[in-house]
Amino acid sequence: MRIFVLATGGTGSLLTHLLTRQGHTVWCGDRDIARAQRFLGKKGKIEIIETNARNLWSIVRAARGANLIVNASPAVFNEIILRAALRLGIHYMDLNAHLTRSPFKPEQYRYHKRFVAKNRTALICAGVAPGLTNLLAKRGSELLDSSEEIHFRLFESTESKDPISTWSADGVYDAAISNPRIYRHGKFAMVRRFAEREKFRFPAPIGEATVYLAAQDEVCLVPRDIHVRDVDAKIGGNDFDRLYRWFRQGRLNRSQGMVHKRFPKVPTPKAVAKLIRRGILENARFAAAVLVRGAKDEEPVLVRWDASFPTLYQIRQRGMISTPISYATAHMAALFVRHFPRDSAGVISPSELPLDKRRAILAAVKSQDIRVSLKITRLKKADDEEF
Repeated sequence: MRIFVLATGGTGSLLTHLLTRQGHTVWCGDRDIARAQRFLGKKGKIEIIETNARNLWSIVRAARGANLIVNASPAVFNEIILRAALRLGIHYMDLNAHLTRSPFKPEQYRYHKRFVAKNRTALICAGVAPGLTNLLAKRGSELLDSSEEIHFRLFESTESKDPISTWSADGVYDAAISNPRIYRHGKFAMVRRFAEREKFRFPAPIGEATVYLAAQDEVCLVPRDIHVRDVDAKIGGNDFDRLYRWFRQGRLNRSQGMVHKRFPKVPTPKAVAKLIRRGILENARFAAAVLVRGAKDEEPVLVRWDASFPTLYQIRQRGMISTPISYATAHMAALFVRHFPRDSAGVISPSELPLDKRRAILAAVKSQDIRVSLKITRLKKADDEEF
């Protein structure tokens, strides 16, 4: 395919290299060409076109000739880029939703009929969380006769002396100031930030961590195609603990805007290497768990998936410079592109992919140094013990 990748930060730049290795013809768009070159590597031959994600025609001019636009920019630009893809009559893919027009329905679905009319596909939220987590939730529900609850638990930890954005600073800030969504008793609701504190045990070497309700797209996506009663998402780890402290101190208010000292720009690979050499950045971890509680053969069952990703130290040992979240998101996005559903016209999420596509992606995950384990536990009836 001919692919245009919009935004070449930590995730977009790595994704561009991965897509090139897959044999696609790839070029990029970014507002800051000099910074994009620092992420892509100055020795690379990948073309970069100056592109303003706020301007429809700037995107259309840069992406002309592509078969697919991959939107790796902040989610606030989703609708502009969706319109650009429709104007060009090409496929579209992004990594997350912004949830501005409706608090419980991703804005991309407003364009479903228009993509169907063009016979084109818009695959949304196709990264790791959301993305891989949605696929695991769907697969977990298929292992049961019925599903009652789906819970997403994430761990994000950066061992650093100063705040460092391990993925989009805009995305982190947006999530930090947004109220979490939950789906309880078949209805959506908004709850206060950092609510429902819980102790959750991740696999070793992480162990037990405190997690809090957080704004995650999975909560609004999963109930669309999985019949379930309750869905929620919680996050824990050093990064989230820091956000919680700022929240308690009154430093996370929308009226204050994004303070760059707390939400710095994502460091370039060269800057990451420098932070490591200076001892400011020591290591970083990212992990995800998906729990599906339901029934099988009229007995209560808990299906648990655990996904672990290479740490910053392990990524460095592989001769690469990337944060764990960017690494995982880029590799998963590349798999979604490899198995892109060209025949599924309209706007779809990962869990809405055809069965053969979902199975192929999950089968390929292991080749990306991502470890996914499954545990199925028979529960006692009316078992209310903690996860």
